[in-house]
Amino acid sequence: MAHLQFDAHEQADLRTTARDEFPTNPALAYVLESLASEGIDLDGCRDWEELRLEAGLPERSDATDVA
Repeated sequence: MAHLQFDAHEQADLRTTARDEFPTNPALAYVLESLASEGIDLDGCRDWEELRLEAGLPERSDATDVA
């Protein structure tokens, strides 16, 4: 299983940002704190195309891509 862990300095930065964001955006603060403490399970990540299809959006093609 692939798992991304942040080093101590990155964790401190994430937690500082979480504290700064908490008064106006507690949901973002929660996510940042969670990332700092738990890291990211890369096996559980999905790409943009998977999310589009789950939402019922059509597949993107080169003709519909916007530059």
